[in-house]
Amino acid sequence: MIAMTQISTGLSADQLQQINSFWRACNYLAAGMIYLRANPLLQQPLIPEHIKERLLGHWGTSPGLSFIWTHLSRVVARDDLNAIFLAGPGHGAPGVLAPCWLEGRYGEIYRDKGQSIQGMQRFFTEFSFPGGIGSHCTPELPGSIHEGGELGYSLSHAFGAAFDNPDLLVTVVVGDGESETGPLATAWHSNKFLNPARDGAVLPVLHLNGYKINNPTVLSRIPETELLNLFQGYGWRPVLVEGDDPNLMHQRMAAVMDECVALIRHIQTSARTGKTTERPCWPMIILRSPKGWTGPAEVDGHVIAGTWRAHQVPLTSVRENAAHLQQLASWLLSYAPATLFEPDGRPRQEIISWLPKGERRLSANPHANGGQLRIPLQLPNWTDYAVDPIQEGHTLEGNTEPLGGLLRDVIRMNPSNFRLFGPDETASNKLQATFSEGKVWMSETLATDEDGGALSPIGRVMEYLSEHTLEGWLEGYLLTGRHGLLSTYEAFSHVIDSMFNQHAKWLDIADKVHWRTPISSLNLLITSTVWRQDHNGFSHQDPGFLDVVVNKSPKVTRIYLPPDANCLLAVTDHCLRSTNYINVIVADKQKHLQYLDAQAAALHCARGLGIWRWASNDESSEPDLVMAACGDVPTQESLAATHMLRTYFPALKIRFINVVDLFRLQPNSEHPHGLSDADFDSLFTRDKPIIFNFHGYPWLIHRLTYRRANHSNLHVRGYKEKGNIDTPLELAIRNEIDRFSLVIDAINRVPKLNVIGAAIKQMMRDRQATCRAYAFEHGVDLPEEADWRWSEVVSTSQHTT
Repeated sequence: MIAMTQISTGLSADQLQQINSFWRACNYLAAGMIYLRANPLLQQPLIPEHIKERLLGHWGTSPGLSFIWTHLSRVVARDDLNAIFLAGPGHGAPGVLAPCWLEGRYGEIYRDKGQSIQGMQRFFTEFSFPGGIGSHCTPELPGSIHEGGELGYSLSHAFGAAFDNPDLLVTVVVGDGESETGPLATAWHSNKFLNPARDGAVLPVLHLNGYKINNPTVLSRIPETELLNLFQGYGWRPVLVEGDDPNLMHQRMAAVMDECVALIRHIQTSARTGKTTERPCWPMIILRSPKGWTGPAEVDGHVIAGTWRAHQVPLTSVRENAAHLQQLASWLLSYAPATLFEPDGRPRQEIISWLPKGERRLSANPHANGGQLRIPLQLPNWTDYAVDPIQEGHTLEGNTEPLGGLLRDVIRMNPSNFRLFGPDETASNKLQATFSEGKVWMSETLATDEDGGALSPIGRVMEYLSEHTLEGWLEGYLLTGRHGLLSTYEAFSHVIDSMFNQHAKWLDIADKVHWRTPISSLNLLITSTVWRQDHNGFSHQDPGFLDVVVNKSPKVTRIYLPPDANCLLAVTDHCLRSTNYINVIVADKQKHLQYLDAQAAALHCARGLGIWRWASNDESSEPDLVMAACGDVPTQESLAATHMLRTYFPALKIRFINVVDLFRLQPNSEHPHGLSDADFDSLFTRDKPIIFNFHGYPWLIHRLTYRRANHSNLHVRGYKEKGNIDTPLELAIRNEIDRFSLVIDAINRVPKLNVIGAAIKQMMRDRQATCRAYAFEHGVDLPEEADWRWSEVVSTSQHTT
């Protein structure tokens, strides 16, 4: 396949004319979007008033994108293929908007921008214009599930779309600038996880137009042999399409596209009929075409076409420079728009008659509006996996292990509609029960592999040590109508910060797009958390992903910190049923104290926060102190502190509050889950000291509550970037979230304890010193503290406060 050297003449003269005319129409529309706000078909001489005052957009990659769209459409129409198109290059929307408009889909959705002279003018005007559409493939663009400009994610999105979609062909254009990113480099290995017997196919087109913004690209400058060897090494069968003559390039691309589609069909048929079980070598196309192809060759003595100068707007002074205005007119007229469009703005029938029809149009495929295809999950009753019986604050169990059983059965009940994603940490995160359903693996297996779980070409657990690729797979899977969950270590959730940001923005905009149907929520289980790192040390201590999440739209973001296993099960069940959110669940994988039975956990999680009456002693009275906690370890330390305070100061009235839903702390004017001021004041009081023990960085709680009436009395403890190879209690002491620090905080902030509590404060500091010394000598925490359990409070003090 790589050795193809002859240019095919497979397109007839009529087909070639149709293909080239359609592509010319795309290029005319793409240029028109960037420049024109009036006179869209140049039916009058071009004057400055016809030109936009701000020229925004990216011309350079657009002709290549529409070229690929055109040739994909030809085989879709011929073979009745089910296909979608993903545009990876940044800001290439004109090259995708144009064929979308020509297919008629754009006008079906946006009636005022349909196929008429008035519709074309509005279509041009609103591109990169206030109140209009962006210069990359935003959610407003029909047929898109990937916003061009998310550099590095297009290929992983494509594979996510193809998983469990056996009839779908996903053609994804990878920009040569994009190809230099780490996420894109790891995504090439996705071909090792695609099962031709049950998944769809991904046809990548690496578009080498030579330049980024103003620098050459690496892959465009390496020798051809090295380029082909690179992708052969990745396990692909690359074919090169290269040139600048449109007629020759159309013939070459048509032949290569035909061969790639035929090879994909052969691979799938062989696998589905049992003729082969080997991992296939999928085809890919390397398209080398000039940047700014068919645009101005030279401007003001500078070469434009094929150089970095074609990247954005080739002619920049059109309203002020008469020569540039004339050159723009000549450029636009070179496409002969009068031969492509009727005088009333409609595309001539011979230009579009060959296109796919209905939902086979690339802009109308329902997989690109995945909510239309979404089927709600079949879910087991989560209470069947609950830890039972529970002795409040005394039972010790792993929090995530019961969740593994739940997820295993979710997979079983939804064998083609749900996948679990994660790095090589699924077992580490105690979700290994899911391995009974197999880990996806299409390569060689060895007998020794089974110790790590069952590798299987039909597995449902996706393990790959690239958080970028996993997140991209999951996003593509969700955007095309399915369900999933990704688990990862807390410290490394930052790897996907930018991907989270982009998906959150996509969901926020998609919610405002009337024709977009809600998709399944993106569920992130953040585990192996900051407070239980032991040998991993300082590098693995970072709870800051939550701060990133809080920055995004409150319509989209949800954060849950369940304190125990049953709350984790209840929260996960809720999240798996939801749509159009990003649900971030923080739960450590180690054994922790358990607090609530299934019924109590369901009620507590539904409320999002609440008073734990069994840990409080302010019944029917006003508390002297509010002890609040959010997160599993902070909850344990707060309970231990509460127990000591009640022991030493039995008359002290303490209200214990646990927070599961972090956004309940915000006012309801700021977040849909927020508490009203009245409810917040009832819980936290308007004037009593609050000692809040938090899983993450303490300033996040202040940020969420700064408008509350009692904020001045809110004292927050959390991670303060102090730690290394610590025992759990030692790490808590270093960051002052430990039980002893909390007791000291309470004595300092409850006025009537300031003097009488002096001896207790000294005792707490001495205890901290003893615990740290023991840890440094023995490498473990002092057993009597490590084995602490909640018990009935028995006073050992004469203090009556």
